[in-house]
Amino acid sequence: MLRLAGKYRARKRIAVRLYAAAVAAARAPVFFTKLRVPDTLDGRFDLLALHGWLLLDALRSAGRGELEQAVTDLIFTGFDEGLRELGAGDMTIARRIKQMADAFYGRLAAYHACANETDFTAALIRNVYRGSASEADAAKTVARYVMAARLRLSRSDLVAGNADFGPPPEGKQ
Repeated sequence: MLRLAGKYRARKRIAVRLYAAAVAAARAPVFFTKLRVPDTLDGRFDLLALHGWLLLDALRSAGRGELEQAVTDLIFTGFDEGLRELGAGDMTIARRIKQMADAFYGRLAAYHACANETDFTAALIRNVYRGSASEADAAKTVARYVMAARLRLSRSDLVAGNADFGPPPEGKQ
């Protein structure tokens, strides 16, 4: 019994490190300053969904379903805490979390269906840039970053809690 509790605590610590890495990567200022992702609740949600997908996809590919679930739980705990910090009451939290879950899993499905940079660019225009074709250059830069981050994550020691997304993309001045 104690061994099982120890495994759970170790998995939780690793998941917290992985989640923190995804949040840090999603909050890189370049996304909001040079790549024109709206610095709004929706823009931040979309970047977290993108980085969450990158991490969850890498964990799934590595056969680490237990860590994938633990990170997913932390993502939704973060959504809950964020809504509470914004002043959402207990009566509306469940409905708002359901909406966020639908949007989150929709983004995951859209990114999972992408096979190349062109597909990612189109998915990013639809989701992150809300259909704005004028942001195609920025979306293409983010798509290149996504492709590189996938490769780096596949080489990361995720089981040790090390998620290397690589350097943030470079946007135009």
